[in-house]
Amino acid sequence: MHSRTVFFVSDGTGITAETFGNAILAQFEMVPRHVRLPFIDTVDKAHQAVRQINHTAELEGRKCIVFTTLVNMEVLKVIQEGCKGMLLDMFGTFVHPLEMELGIKSHHRVGRFSDISKSKEYHDRIEAINFSLAHDDGQTHHDLEGADVILVGVSRSGKTPTSLYLAMQHGLKAANYPLIPEDFERRQLPPALVPHRKKIFGLTISPERLSEIRSERRPDSRYASLQNCRHEVAEAEAMMRRAGIRWLSSTTKSIEEIATTILQEIRPERLVY
Repeated sequence: MHSRTVFFVSDGTGITAETFGNAILAQFEMVPRHVRLPFIDTVDKAHQAVRQINHTAELEGRKCIVFTTLVNMEVLKVIQEGCKGMLLDMFGTFVHPLEMELGIKSHHRVGRFSDISKSKEYHDRIEAINFSLAHDDGQTHHDLEGADVILVGVSRSGKTPTSLYLAMQHGLKAANYPLIPEDFERRQLPPALVPHRKKIFGLTISPERLSEIRSERRPDSRYASLQNCRHEVAEAEAMMRRAGIRWLSSTTKSIEEIATTILQEIRPERLVY
């Protein structure tokens, strides 16, 4: 059973409110019920949100927790005056003090981009995502010089999700390339990667965990056998050591932790937030 219902109210997607709110809630031993209320961008929608929040509180017999990232003051006022939950206005908490300190008014714009059609950052991010999709799993060698980072490792070590996270969150062109038995036989990096050694970052994983992951896709196969996984991981790690490639184990790390480590190591010049 959940211990409290938590609402994330935003006039945009609600992702910022939910990300920030979850980071705070993670400090407490509780299992909250999450309700995201995005695109609350009119007074009418705000009244509907208030009714939903208050109705939930009445049913559960306790206050709801409400995280908001509302920039429209009229909409925010409806939530502030009508909501019977515990209201945590994140923009109000941080933006207003910054306005006073900096001596300038904020844009008070909804979402990350005020006008997507004119946002270079947005288009760079889309371009990075397209690049990462095109260069997933070694599909193409074309334009590797345009990559910000190239991830290598055995199949199912976490390269694809990490590449997409780097593209979506940071606008980085991240290619990924699997190390396969032919590479281990040659005891060298794939020839296409050699000119880009400085951009390469390796991922490894414990053989036991790798076997579990592969068994979900291809059970009872040599590909997923623990013996084969031990061989591939040992060969991949030996290759990365010989090539002087920086690498880490993804076994117990989240995508966010892996990406942050890569950013610290690679230090790409072009970063988008």
